[in-house]
Amino acid sequence: MQTTHQIYFADSRSMKSIDGQSIDLVVTSPPYPMIEMWDETFARQSREAGSALADGDGNQAFEAMHQVLDRVWDEVIRVLKPGGFACINIGDAARKVDERFTLYPNHARILSYLYGKGLSPLPAILWRKQTNAPNKFMGSGMLPAGAYVTLEHEYVLILRKGDKREFETPDEKAGRRKSAVFWEERNQWFSDVWMDLKGARQEMLDKRVRGRSGAFPFELPYRLINMYSVAGDTVLDPFLGAGTTMMASMAAARNSIGFELESDFVAGIRKAVDHMAAFGNKVISDRLARHEAFVRERSAAGKEIKHVSALYGFPVVTSQEKDIRFYRPLDVEAEGEGRFKVSYK
Repeated sequence: MQTTHQIYFADSRSMKSIDGQSIDLVVTSPPYPMIEMWDETFARQSREAGSALADGDGNQAFEAMHQVLDRVWDEVIRVLKPGGFACINIGDAARKVDERFTLYPNHARILSYLYGKGLSPLPAILWRKQTNAPNKFMGSGMLPAGAYVTLEHEYVLILRKGDKREFETPDEKAGRRKSAVFWEERNQWFSDVWMDLKGARQEMLDKRVRGRSGAFPFELPYRLINMYSVAGDTVLDPFLGAGTTMMASMAAARNSIGFELESDFVAGIRKAVDHMAAFGNKVISDRLARHEAFVRERSAAGKEIKHVSALYGFPVVTSQEKDIRFYRPLDVEAEGEGRFKVSYK
């Protein structure tokens, strides 16, 4: 098996290089409107956003920034296949503009826009992030009527284009069964609150690259890719940043396409690609080790496990897991500027 991965160092607001209805899954985290580290990014793309910030008009800046993102979401809708999913990691912003402190609800603005464009919102995930103790207090501290709740979570919005995806041919059905997740993973991953991503960093990436891009941890896109696509599908990230979605796609045996405006990220991404085969194998080995530990614990508790994996011979809880298969990356080959091919065993 082989997968291909293409990076376009270009503006994702125009995805003319991607055919309509050709993408199975979108996993992305855009720049967050009204978070100061991305003010300049939005101001470069929207004169109105820059002017509103300079004038102290937070509400107008918020809307202008989202209008920049809206053009990307329009392209996402165009390229998604019917039944395809969009998973968008986004955080709200709490900020003082012109001496007025307020919350800017990024997740609600994006959800409202995509709902209006015809996508179907599904239950979202709350990702509870760890916050350092000095940042716990906002406003007046212990005094009433002037203190503010600290934001310690972000959202993963889940939306689907059209009706439920159908797997009609024997090959499609077999591919779906091979891409199953373990029963215990399903129970953990499909919870609407994720609190267990602390420390699950993208180990392959340079820390400076992660900081500049606001990269999410590897585990986040890796879970989403396994939850909402099958092996051999194509995953799009219109805000590729440090390349985490592409690395997760490689590890999960999916094809991927990414867009990124900052071409100087390429060196950090290439460094990660060089370690991809070893890292991807470790990801799979860790999943298998966790499953084996789960089986031992369940057996020790006297709970029967009735089914067996056809390929690996270990116990599984349900018949849906019997055909599960892990594709181990063997080699990553560069095929030109921003293009890679991964071979699996």
